[in-house]
Amino acid sequence: MSSSGNIFMVVAPSGAGKSSLVNALLEQDPTIVLSISCTTRTPRPGEEDQKHYRFVSAEHFLAMRERQDMLEWAEVHGNFYGTPRDRVEQALSDGSDIILEIDWQGARQVRQHYPQAVGIFILPPSIEALEARLKNRGQDAPQVIARRLLAAGGEMAHASDCEYVIINQEFSTALTQLGRIVCATRLRYGTQAVRHAELFVQLGISKTASFISS
Repeated sequence: MSSSGNIFMVVAPSGAGKSSLVNALLEQDPTIVLSISCTTRTPRPGEEDQKHYRFVSAEHFLAMRERQDMLEWAEVHGNFYGTPRDRVEQALSDGSDIILEIDWQGARQVRQHYPQAVGIFILPPSIEALEARLKNRGQDAPQVIARRLLAAGGEMAHASDCEYVIINQEFSTALTQLGRIVCATRLRYGTQAVRHAELFVQLGISKTASFISS
């Protein structure tokens, strides 16, 4: 069944500003649904269960995985992360857009189920800037920061998996670019044909895109 809802996958190495950008976008456009991931890691200061993550035990996570209740899952930095199916499927059924904060491994798994999902990779302006941001947020021990920096290079090598890349040098600029990607995706032919099906019929326009290349 066709759905007018879009899936946005925001991918980035830790410290690139992914969560800050997503949260700012949601404040600007509350119609976008946020996918709440499950994780087995402990909450960071200020994080709340069912708001930032669904914090679960490893046993609970593995049980959900066995029931195939996860759209995707991965082990990152010694902890499990995963996207429950229910919220994503409900959003699409309602015709709503949903945004996933996800790593590159998870994004690849989501594409197996939803090849139309839009990938957006957030890059830092430099490795030095990434290190400074990880240190300044004061949430991780030095050894954890070192591990995240070592992993960042391999993670950023997968930026080519995404349709869009945003370099988060100036936050306001990056946020504007993220919003424009969302707007452009909503204006794609297939999405508009579903959201305005009655108008398309009235105007005699096909619901199926037909692109002619010269």
